[in-house]
Amino acid sequence: MLGIRKVSIIGAGHVGESAAFIMAMKGIADEVVMTDIIENLPEGKALDMMQAGPILGYDTKIIGSSKGDVYKAIEGSDVVVMTAGFPRKPGMSRDDLLGKNIPIMKTVAENVKKYAPDCIFVIVANPLDAMIYAAKKVTGFPDNRLVGQAGALDSARFMAFLAMEKKVSVKDVWAMTLGSHGDDMVPLREYSSIYGVPVSKCVDKDALEKIVDRTRMGGGEIVKLLGTSAYWAPAAGVCWMVESILRDQKAVIPCHAFLHGEYGINDLPVGVPVKLGKDGVEEIIELDLSDEEKALLKKSADHVKEVCDRVEELGLLK
Repeated sequence: MLGIRKVSIIGAGHVGESAAFIMAMKGIADEVVMTDIIENLPEGKALDMMQAGPILGYDTKIIGSSKGDVYKAIEGSDVVVMTAGFPRKPGMSRDDLLGKNIPIMKTVAENVKKYAPDCIFVIVANPLDAMIYAAKKVTGFPDNRLVGQAGALDSARFMAFLAMEKKVSVKDVWAMTLGSHGDDMVPLREYSSIYGVPVSKCVDKDALEKIVDRTRMGGGEIVKLLGTSAYWAPAAGVCWMVESILRDQKAVIPCHAFLHGEYGINDLPVGVPVKLGKDGVEEIIELDLSDEEKALLKKSADHVKEVCDRVEELGLLK
């Protein structure tokens, strides 16, 4: 992308501030805007990060916006990241947040459409499957400019657990999950490897099953420990995606994207490997799945459809 690379983050909570900080540290964007409805919160966090720049060696301009028309500050953004919303609490599923966070998404999406109509819209807030569906309904953006951050996070959790199990560097591990961002996600054993060897061949079967289960429940485990949702790993997943978009890296990253026949799924946002570049989702990568994996992915997609249908039934976008 030519000119100043601008990213706006809606929501200056833990995920938003962590993402802004990582982007600054890595020099992903030239300008990062954080907005929030809590007065002075994003301004204070932005100023704090700017004062860390001379010590840590970054020049990224970080701006907070919480007063007046807070969304005007996102004008001209190349990428807008949606992190705003109520976090999960112990005992809550992601779907329990439906009635709380969809109305927030409606307001945000209307303003993204108004002030950053050409942006790539990256959705992080839960329940993710429903949030990206709502974003499409409200903005009318083409599917390539709507992408959800879930698979990047879930895959990173899978990789971390595999590295812990084998006591190896995370740099030697690659792993991938498909499907919904929840208990129906599909960790892919045959497409996950440690130093190039499929995990099914180098990790004990029982240990691997425990890792798969822990990956599926990874968010809930954090919620039980912290009393709220994770933030560093989700923020890192966001930055992985945003960097590939802004630098046109064409990285293949597991993300939520709208499918149109790929994997036998139509008009639903489902987690699959996608090529991310300057135009957003530039290609859906279709993997040769086993019959079991296909069945699990279909089950996951069916759950996504149920959640999206629920948004319509409850009239949350009216």
